[in-house]
Order: sequence, then C-alpha cells, then structure tokens
Amino acid sequence: IHTYTQLSISRDKTIVTMMNAFRIGAKRFAAPAAITATVTTMTIMTTNQSPIITMNESAATDLKKVREAIVSIIEDDMEKRDNGTSLYGTFIRLAWHASGTYSKADQSGGSNGGRMRFQPESKWGANAGLDVARDALEPVKAQFPSLSYADLYTYAGVVAVEEAGGPNIPFSVGRTDADDGSTSPPDGRLPDADKGSRSSTMQHVRDVFYRMGFNDREIVALLGAHAMGRCHEDRSGYWGPWTNAENTFSNEYFRLLVEERWSPKMTHKNKGGSSEPWTGPDQYEDSTGNLMMLPSDIFLMADPEFKKYVMLYAKDEDLFFKDFALAFGKLLALGVPLAAVGSVGKPWYQFW
Repeated sequence: IHTYTQLSISRDKTIVTMMNAFRIGAKRFAAPAAITATVTTMTIMTTNQSPIITMNESAATDLKKVREAIVSIIEDDMEKRDNGTSLYGTFIRLAWHASGTYSKADQSGGSNGGRMRFQPESKWGANAGLDVARDALEPVKAQFPSLSYADLYTYAGVVAVEEAGGPNIPFSVGRTDADDGSTSPPDGRLPDADKGSRSSTMQHVRDVFYRMGFNDREIVALLGAHAMGRCHEDRSGYWGPWTNAENTFSNEYFRLLVEERWSPKMTHKNKGGSSEPWTGPDQYEDSTGNLMMLPSDIFLMADPEFKKYVMLYAKDEDLFFKDFALAFGKLLALGVPLAAVGSVGKPWYQFW
C-alpha cells in the first residue's frame, strides 16, 4: 500500500489524490488493535523476562467509539468546507503543540494537564488557530466526559495520522486535566520557522527538540508531519500547503524537498486571482507557486546531519512511517506519568 512514492509518478494532483484515497480506504479496513482497547490507566513493571502489565478499567472509555466520533467530525467538517482542506493537519498540530512544551531538565510541560484550553497557552502566538481544533472536539468531550482533555487532544492527533493513511501510533490514555493554566511552562518552547539565518534557525530547532530528549533522526521524522495540512496567513502568517495531498499522510514532504526546485516567494494571488507582491514572512515556493516550504524546511537540506535523514525518508516511506510512529508516540507521552503511558521498547498493545 505504501509504495507509490517510490515509483516515477506524475505530480498531477488528481492522480496523487486517487492513490491516496486507496491507501486510506485500505488503512481503515485494517484498523489497529489499539483502537478497540478500553482502558484508563496502565502500569508496566519490568522483570528479567517480560513486562507485567496491569490495567485499571474503572470509568473506562472505549477508544473505538471515541475514534468514530473524531472521524465523524473530520468528515462532516470536510463536507462543509468543500475546498480540499480539513481538520486532519489541525488535529495533528493540536496534539503536537499540547505535547511539545516538555523539558526533560525539570519534567515541566508536556501533554499532561490539557492546559492549552486556558491562558496563557491558549493565547500563545504558536498556538494561533488551534481554538478551531479545540472547539471542534468539544462534542466528543461531552459524549465521553470521563476522557480527559489531555487524552482527547493527543488522541485526536493519533486518529488524524492513522485515518489519513499513516502508521499506527503507540498510545494509551491516563492523562489528567489541570484546573487552570497556572502550571503552564513559559512561552517560547515551541519551534519557530525562522530565526533570521540558516545557522540560527537550525540551532533553534535542535535546542527545542534536544530539550525534550529527541535526536536528529527523530527531529526529521517528526517534521515529516508537514505532509499534512497547510499554513494560514491569519494564523502563522505563512501561506499554503506543503504537498498536493494535504489530507494524506505520506513521505511526500521529503520527496518534494529533494526533487523540487524551491525559490523565495515573491508574489501571491489574492482572492480575486490577481498576483500582488508577497508581504508575509519569508517562505519558499515550488515552480507552480501552489506549494510552500518554511525556512526551517529548506534549511534541512543544508545541514549534513539532517539532510541524510531527509534523503532516507524520501526514498523509503516504510522507514519514515516506522520512525515517525515511534517519535510521535514518544512526543505524546512526554510529561505523562509512567503509570499512565509506560513503555518498554514497544507500544503497550504489542506486548501480547
């Protein structure tokens, strides 16, 4: 199923979309075991032989039903929009930003607490537009009140990746909600797309991810989520999708980075279709002007250590899926008590 990017295919959007639809359909007929699990907390104790797993099913939430509710919201929203955009990328961004504030130095931040629904996190510039995702999930929270906001925000990202044809993400529930935003970490922990120069931007990216405990390979794998969704001028200031199939999870982001010619964006089509000078922040566009890359994306190709992983993932989608699943699962568990989302090398649902 995951082989189309290794073929010499047309970049025509219709062909890509048709093949992606096949992938997503096949994915849904092979749903992971994780979505049928009904758990609230889990404890893993290691021995010299195999992990011992205990689960507390009091006030349990059926994740299969939660998934169905999230998918229904995505699909209904897509039908209303009727413009090729969706909540897939927004839900992934919500899960990412809810988790990406973690610091391994003092174990502050992370997804536990679900604090983005409060100030100050709700008003951070890096979280602009995520109120759309949080509001869209309110009916799910009302339907499943025992599920914490922290679990809901992160699980929405898992569902988005998997339902868009991506890999199965290690995940379990057990996060708790804070009562307010008083325990939020300081602003500035989420990555910026541009720090003024290539060296400063790449150092910033490393500083952000190293703070959480990721290495260079994991950083590049996580950035592959840019295959999904798009930038919005009224949120980040940037404009456009990274790929021609923004509702499908694939390695297309890496392939385009390697194969396309990217140049600084100089003009922009207004709502009337006329070109005018681009006045937004520095970004790059392909030869058609329909696709974009951020400075931090383009700079990956100028960094030898980052570039080697970009090249790997551009050639091998299966490898990218494998590495992304592990890195994204790790990201979502940062700052969460071990008793809730413990891991001993494998996702909890793969122990038996």
